[in-house]
Amino acid sequence: MKKTLWRLILGAAVYAAALVIKSNIIWLSPLLFGISFLCIGGDIVFKALRNISHGRVFDENFLMSIATIGAFIIGEYPEGVAVMLFYQVGELFQSYAVDKSRKSIAELMDICPDYANVKINEEIIRKSPEEVQIGDIIVIKAGEKVPLDGTVIDGNSMIDTSALTGESVPREAKPGDDILSGCINVNGVLTARVTKEFGESTVSKILDLVENASSKKSNSERFITKFARYYTPVVVIVAVLMAVIPPMLLEGASYQDWIYRALSFLVVSCPCALVVSIPLSFFGGLGGASRKGVLIKGSNYLEAMAQAEIVVFDKTGTLTKGVFKVQNVTSKIMPSEELLMLTAFAENYSNHPISVSLRQAYGKEIDNSAISSVEEVSGHGVIAQVMGRTVAAGNGKLMASLNVPYDFQEEFGTVVHVAVDGNYAGYIVITDEVKEDAAKAINDLKRTGIQTVMLTGDNRVVAEKIAEELGLDKVYSELLPGDKVEKLEELFAQKTEKGKIAFVGDGINDAPVLARADIGVAMGGLGSDAAIEAADIVIMTDEPSRLLTAIKISKKTIRIAHQNIVFAIGIKALVLLLSAAGITTMWAAVFADVGVTVLAVINSFRALQVKKL
Repeated sequence: MKKTLWRLILGAAVYAAALVIKSNIIWLSPLLFGISFLCIGGDIVFKALRNISHGRVFDENFLMSIATIGAFIIGEYPEGVAVMLFYQVGELFQSYAVDKSRKSIAELMDICPDYANVKINEEIIRKSPEEVQIGDIIVIKAGEKVPLDGTVIDGNSMIDTSALTGESVPREAKPGDDILSGCINVNGVLTARVTKEFGESTVSKILDLVENASSKKSNSERFITKFARYYTPVVVIVAVLMAVIPPMLLEGASYQDWIYRALSFLVVSCPCALVVSIPLSFFGGLGGASRKGVLIKGSNYLEAMAQAEIVVFDKTGTLTKGVFKVQNVTSKIMPSEELLMLTAFAENYSNHPISVSLRQAYGKEIDNSAISSVEEVSGHGVIAQVMGRTVAAGNGKLMASLNVPYDFQEEFGTVVHVAVDGNYAGYIVITDEVKEDAAKAINDLKRTGIQTVMLTGDNRVVAEKIAEELGLDKVYSELLPGDKVEKLEELFAQKTEKGKIAFVGDGINDAPVLARADIGVAMGGLGSDAAIEAADIVIMTDEPSRLLTAIKISKKTIRIAHQNIVFAIGIKALVLLLSAAGITTMWAAVFADVGVTVLAVINSFRALQVKKL
C-alpha cells in the first residue's frame, strides 16, 4: 500500500506539472500527461491485458483502461489522467477499508494460542499446541491464553472468556472445572489435563467456523455477483453503440463528442461500489455478531435471521439452566431444616444431579462419620443410616417398596419423598431453575412481532408452569424428538411464504429439529462439539437474550446492504442517463464511481458497530 501511495504521489506531481507548465513545445504536455498516466494507472492497464489473456474481459480494470485511454485518443489528457487518479485513490481507500475490517475481525478472533507449557516429570517444556496429546498435563500461567481444552487438576484463577462469549465478567476456574482454549488466564496459575487435541479444540473449531463463514453467500451477495456478470458486458455494448450510432444518424453530431459521452458512460458503469460494499456489509455483520458471542456460519443464515417470524425453544438448557435447585421443603413430623439436613446427609455419596442440589441447598459441611450403611436403590432413591436414624429418600416407588404411606398435593417439579425410621417425614420439591434473562428475552422477541413457542419432553405441569412464567405464546409438552419435528411441521403452515422458523436448542438432543428448522440455533454452545456441528448459529453463552441481539445485527446488516444497493444503483443510473445526454462531464462520472464506492464502504463499516444494540 505504501508503494502504491508513493507511486500515486509521484504521478500526481507530474500531473500537476503538466497542468501548470505552459510551453510552445507541442509534444511536452502530452508527454507529461502520458508519464503521469503510466505512473498512476499503468498497473490497471496491465491487469486488464492480463485478464483479457485469461478470458476475463469485462471487469473494472477493462472499463477504466478503455475509458482513460479513449480520453487520451480524443485529446482529453487532463480528464483521462484525473479519472485514473481518482479511481486509484478510491481503490486505495477501498483496500484500506477492507483491510481494516479484516484486521478488526482478526483482532476480535485473536484467540489462537502460540504455545503450550507441557509438564513432563516436573519439568515445563514449551511446545506448539498441535504437538500436545490428550492426557498431557499443561500449565497456564497468569496472562497466558489457554492453549487447549482441558480439565483443571490444580490451582484457582479467573478466566477471561470475552473473546469467545463477549462476556466482560471473568469466570472462576477451580479443580474439576473444564476450561476452553482461547480463553485468557487472568491471575492464578492453573494446571490442567488436556481433553482434546488442538484440531478438535474449541478455538480451532471457532476459527474454522469464522474463516469459512464468508463462503456461504446471502441472496443479496448472489444477486450482486449475477448482476455484475451481465451488467458490465451490457454497458460496454451500449457505450460502443453510443459512440458510433448517433454521429451516423444525427445531423451535426460529432464523433469526438459522442465518444466522450461513451467514455463517461463507461467510467460510471464500473460496479465497484456494489461488488465491494455488499460483501463487506455482511462480513462486518458476521464480525459484529462474533463480538457479541454469536457465531453465524454464513451470510445466508445472517440474512435468514432477519426474516424470523417464529422462534421455537427447547426447555432444558435453553430457557432453563439445566441445573436442579431445591424450591420447597414440606415437613410433616419435624422442622424443615432438620428434614433437609437428614436428606442431604443420606444423599451425600450420590453424584446424581438431584443429590447435588440437595447438598447445595443444605449449604453446610457434611460429617461423613455420621453416615453409615448407605444403599442406593436404582431408579428409586437411597437408604442410609444418619446419626443412628434410618433415612429413606427417593420417589413414590421407594415409599411403596418400604410400605410407607404418603400423601401430598401435586407440585411443580421433581419430588423427593423422605421417610425417617419408617415414618413419612415429608417431601422436597426440586426444579430446574429458569435463566435470569429468559423472561426478558421472550418479552423482547414478542415486542418485535415474533411468535414464541416451546417444545419439551418434560411433563405437562412443569412445561405449562415455565410457559406461564416466561410468557410464551404456545407450549407443547411430553414430546419425543420425533414428535418435536411433527410440531415444527405444523408451525411451518402458520408462517408467511418468506418468513423463517428458528429453533433454539442445546444442539445435542435436538439434532432432528435443528436440521428441519430454517435456522438452527445452539444455545450455550461453548465447548459443545455437537452444538457447533449441528447448528447454523451458535450462541456461545447461556443467555437467551443473545438471540434478539443476533436478530438485531441481522436486520441492521440487511438494512445497510440494501441502502448500498439502492444508493449505488440509483446514483449510477442517474449519472448514466446524464452522461448519455451529454449533460455531465467525466468528473461527475468519477464521483458516480469512486465517490459512491467510498461512501458505500464507509456505510458498510456500520455493520461492525454493535455496542448500541
